[in-house]
Amino acid sequence: MIRLIPSLPAAYVIARGVWPLPWPPALKLGLAAVLLVASQYHLWSRLSSGSVFAPEFPRPVVILFNGAFGAIALAAAMLLALDVAALASLVLPGGGWAISTPWRYAVALTAALLAAFAVWQAVRVPPLKDVAVAIADLPPGFDGYTILHLTDLHISRLFPAAWARAVVARANGLGVDLIVVTGDFIDGSLAARRADVEPLRALRVRDGVWAVPGNHEYFFDHDAWMRHLAGLGVHVLANAHTVLARGGDTLVLAGVTDRSAPATGHPGPDLDAALAGAPTIAPIVLLDHQPANAARAAARGVALQLSGHTHGGMIRGLDRLVARGNAGFVSGAYRVGAMLLYVSNGTALWPGFALRLGRPSELTRITLRTSP
Repeated sequence: MIRLIPSLPAAYVIARGVWPLPWPPALKLGLAAVLLVASQYHLWSRLSSGSVFAPEFPRPVVILFNGAFGAIALAAAMLLALDVAALASLVLPGGGWAISTPWRYAVALTAALLAAFAVWQAVRVPPLKDVAVAIADLPPGFDGYTILHLTDLHISRLFPAAWARAVVARANGLGVDLIVVTGDFIDGSLAARRADVEPLRALRVRDGVWAVPGNHEYFFDHDAWMRHLAGLGVHVLANAHTVLARGGDTLVLAGVTDRSAPATGHPGPDLDAALAGAPTIAPIVLLDHQPANAARAAARGVALQLSGHTHGGMIRGLDRLVARGNAGFVSGAYRVGAMLLYVSNGTALWPGFALRLGRPSELTRITLRTSP
């Protein structure tokens, strides 16, 4: 059964962009059918794997579906803007402007080019972004300490082993002190993704690779994935902490589970449990997949929280809507009380909507500095 909501933008594009064109009816009907099929991308994903979160098509097909899905959404928005302008012209002197065929062609071309660029921005190996973070009372031994923040890898058919190897090679080449991953490693079952995540085993860094689960891990047999990631050398902080040392100086690295965990019968985020027994004088760096609980972490004395989940909002403008579902946090640095929250745009993103415009992916190298 065709789902209604994803078909609405396609139906609008057909009615306002395709059907008025001076083409033979058979050609317009054929294009309309293609648009309706593309609009049902998530239905085809569910049929291919049993989940909308893990399309199991060949990578070029996933890329084409994302491009077509994005072009439909962008074309619908542009056609709606033109229709609003045409209606507004009716009240103006000499008004009654009609959308001409060249305008419809321009919309189609612009939407296709923007969608292609947005998909390319989404699937590339991300560029490096440097962020300096000043922390009050940071021990001298950690002044200049570097953390590579990865998040939302979403290793899948869209982000397969070759992509993961390229990310690992770039990460290893940065020479940072610590690598952290704030969840959403995968989209797919362990059986489907085992080879694709294997490159993570090659991550090499002095103080290790530490991580927390994201909401997508709970969609695909969380327990099996946590065991497998541990076997790859990833240390998972599930409501737990570790103490990093530089000479006689210490820094607490803590992690909590995801807010979605209780829905699958797993323990929810518990910051008190994560910090139980931690040194009271050491600054705390917290890993939390979702940024919404930042105020609670700040009240608990956390100095720096690293999060992902939002993908930066993916498209500038759309990010405002994403922020509303994440306590106002969507991309970049925020001061929350005495704490700094950094929300990464993500290393990758969900293959069901792989589009980026104005919100690029990133490998985030964070350098800790002593606050004046």
